[in-house]
Amino acid sequence: MVSARLTTDDLLQGTAAVIVDWDGTVVDSQDANFAALSAALLPYGVSLDRPWYEQHVGLSIADLLTEVAAIHGDLPTSTIIEASRARLLASLDQLQPVAATIELLDAATDRGLPCAVASGAARVLVEGGIRALNLGHLFTATITRENVACGKPAPELFLHAAGVLAVDARRCLAVDDAADGIAAARAAGMRVLTVRQGRLVPTHVPAVVADPS
Repeated sequence: MVSARLTTDDLLQGTAAVIVDWDGTVVDSQDANFAALSAALLPYGVSLDRPWYEQHVGLSIADLLTEVAAIHGDLPTSTIIEASRARLLASLDQLQPVAATIELLDAATDRGLPCAVASGAARVLVEGGIRALNLGHLFTATITRENVACGKPAPELFLHAAGVLAVDARRCLAVDDAADGIAAARAAGMRVLTVRQGRLVPTHVPAVVADPS
């Protein structure tokens, strides 16, 4: 559910659109993502450290592998991505939704507010997950890493989603579980909720706002 002190009405007050991250925000997928990438890296002698991985949640897999390569040397990035993605696609039916986020999206949809996904993940994984969980009715648009030049923590994903929805970014409510995603949404000028222990919790007001244009 949402934060104990704030109702869904409170969270949506003054909101013209809702833009959500995917992994860890709409679906509880961190364990699956870690397992898939770990398995894909093992043939190249790389043992993925879980605490290190958790510090980098929010990056796209390509950006994450750039960080891994900086530590372990050159890696066949495209081959690793393909192997990891194949494992994830095979397990889409095992995804579990984050109830608090679904509750918020349902409430926003009931109010006629457009909702979008803004994710650093690949489109095939996000759209496959949406189909597997029958969540298509909740989203007006799906924006993924393929749509922008820079992933999170840059604000482009959130700004692009706001543009597709034709809503001023400053009137959007963003939800993201990762530090890079929160930073990206703040930089886009949005109010931001994060996911903590199954609840949606407001974050601080952004100090720096990107130009929505």
